[in-house]
Amino acid sequence: MQALLGVLFHSIGGVAAGSFYMPYNKVKGWAWESFWIVGGIMSWLIVPPIATWLTVPNFLDIIISSASEVVGFTFMMGLLWGVGGLTFGLGVRYLGMSLGNSVVLGFCAAFGALVPSIYYNIVPTAGKESFTDMLANSGGQVVLLGVFVCLVGIAICGKAGMMKEGELSDEEKKKSVAEFNLVKGLIVAILSGILSSFFNFGIEAGHSMADAAVEAGHNPLYQNNVTFVVILWGGLITNLIWTTILSVKNKSYQDFTNKSTPIARNLLFSSLAGTIWFLQFFFYGMGESKLGNGASSWILHMSTIILTANLWGIYRKEWKGVDGKTKWTITTGILVILLSVVLVGIGNSM
Repeated sequence: MQALLGVLFHSIGGVAAGSFYMPYNKVKGWAWESFWIVGGIMSWLIVPPIATWLTVPNFLDIIISSASEVVGFTFMMGLLWGVGGLTFGLGVRYLGMSLGNSVVLGFCAAFGALVPSIYYNIVPTAGKESFTDMLANSGGQVVLLGVFVCLVGIAICGKAGMMKEGELSDEEKKKSVAEFNLVKGLIVAILSGILSSFFNFGIEAGHSMADAAVEAGHNPLYQNNVTFVVILWGGLITNLIWTTILSVKNKSYQDFTNKSTPIARNLLFSSLAGTIWFLQFFFYGMGESKLGNGASSWILHMSTIILTANLWGIYRKEWKGVDGKTKWTITTGILVILLSVVLVGIGNSM
């Protein structure tokens, strides 16, 4: 039952993560950096402390009383993850929901599955498997095989994107993805996938804060919310700096006073997107409390996001007009990524 609850919570979080960008498509007349930072303020600054206060009321006391190196390292992982989150938005902007999420999250799943074990190689911890341990046992080897299969799936998805690039005119490509750009999109997607995995690193680095929440008598189901607050502070700083630079450079700060655009509507949909994005972390933390952090939790979360995002991609007709061979190629790539999920799950259980 605990495992089933873990799968359910991860699935809900994955659906939220795979759907969060959809409200942004309702924003009209604003520059990307304008709606991105509004959503970011909601998902990184406003909603997390509220959710944590409701579930772990003394979370600030726990953070303050934690070792400075724990809080600092967790925050640093948040800064790096913030770059991944920032470029994730750009990846979806240039590649679309389907291809963008498949490439970004495939890399994120692969690296995120390995990051915790690498961390425990650097900081040996009782009861935690290091990367060296993974190499030395059959279960770990299956996990590594799953990561390799995942990278193969990403390569196939990238091939589908190249086929789409060659088949459709610029006008056709931009009917579903307004700023479609394969080369630029793949570059930022790869960067995003690698750096986004540092969120999993942050969870491991800040695990003592989650443990402190449980020791203080709070429900273990919400223990990770304390860690999330610190990680998301790091993500906020990274994104705030970059969007401010773009806002000044492009003078897009005028969006917030431009009455020719639906300001209230844009604020509403941007805030909704940010809130939905935070829900992925909220439910990921609940799922992790049932399954334990590591390859299974991370890969399960990523696979649900990939499936959800591709369903939205179908809904948005992002592959409309391409040859049947191209559709089979992207479908094959997605299935291979999902196969990697199964392999990682089997290896982790071993």
